[in-house]
Amino acid sequence: MSEFNKNYYVTIMAGGVGSRFWPSSTEQKPKQFLDILGVGKSLLRMTFERFLSIVPADHILIVTNKIYADIVKSELPEIPTENILCEPSRNNTAPCVAYTALRLLSKNKDAVFVTAPSDHVILKEETFLNHIKVALNMVEKENCITTLGIKPTRPDTGYGYIHVEDEVIIGKSQKVLEFKEKPKLDVAEIYLESGKYLWNAGIFIWKASDLIQSFDKYAPDIISILSQDITKFGTTEEQAYIDNVYPKTPNISVDYAILENSDKVLTIPVDIGWSDLGTWNSLHDYLDKDENNTVTIGSNTLLIDTENSIIRSDSNKTVVIKGLKNYIVVDEADALLIYPKSDEQEIKNVVNSLQK
Repeated sequence: MSEFNKNYYVTIMAGGVGSRFWPSSTEQKPKQFLDILGVGKSLLRMTFERFLSIVPADHILIVTNKIYADIVKSELPEIPTENILCEPSRNNTAPCVAYTALRLLSKNKDAVFVTAPSDHVILKEETFLNHIKVALNMVEKENCITTLGIKPTRPDTGYGYIHVEDEVIIGKSQKVLEFKEKPKLDVAEIYLESGKYLWNAGIFIWKASDLIQSFDKYAPDIISILSQDITKFGTTEEQAYIDNVYPKTPNISVDYAILENSDKVLTIPVDIGWSDLGTWNSLHDYLDKDENNTVTIGSNTLLIDTENSIIRSDSNKTVVIKGLKNYIVVDEADALLIYPKSDEQEIKNVVNSLQK
């Protein structure tokens, strides 16, 4: 532990269903537990390893749904079992972050932590980690919340945006004026042209004690429910306690509950080769393509005159496709998806219909 700051922690959120990556991603095994890139490691494993140069394994916590606890244990055998925080219900990110802060405070009143998604890709890892170190140091010394804002490269309608002040203040950070929901294309083009907007990557750095004060001020209903008996945190009784109180918290994102209300939010504009890999199209954009702009995942596939598509098949059978353009094809053992790339936002609704 000597080379690490004992007050620093990383929490990885790994409870999502990832329904836009169906049929590879299912409720039983969502995309964060899959080797979606074909590199021999799940997205969760890649995220975990990314942070090991900043904190030791026992300072990394995974927040997930109870049904995924065993998968997390098998993916990350290095972390203590008590570092897997199990949500009994899906109540969005605000209760999740509040629970994490309360657990860390039970161990260390000076805890400073990163909250990061489990399923994002970062190409420039060294640059990313340098920014994280700067942010941790900044938050430890200043009474602020910090986020990494991604410098946009196109008018993307799939990401939320961060509106920032021009002036650079602490370090390379800028004050956040407001968070914006996913915009329509014409609005996204205005954001890009103005140079005053960044993509919201959902990567936050905060001091646990300051964060609890923010919940007290802006979302007291969440913290009052979770804090009914703080003596339970960090004990063998914690899970039973959380199982009882957590489902009673409101379903709300931390963006709405805290970030949009606080005047202490700063952002560091970064270029880290980031992708949230939220959809098959984003995976198509990220992976190497052939001369026809097509991505093939799996070895038993023959493509003829197939353009601007993504084909995934891990099965032993041979797959032959001719004349397909602008399509997503995903062949799994129990489901086959053939869907236009332009309509991929509908896949989530298709999954909901199948479940009904």
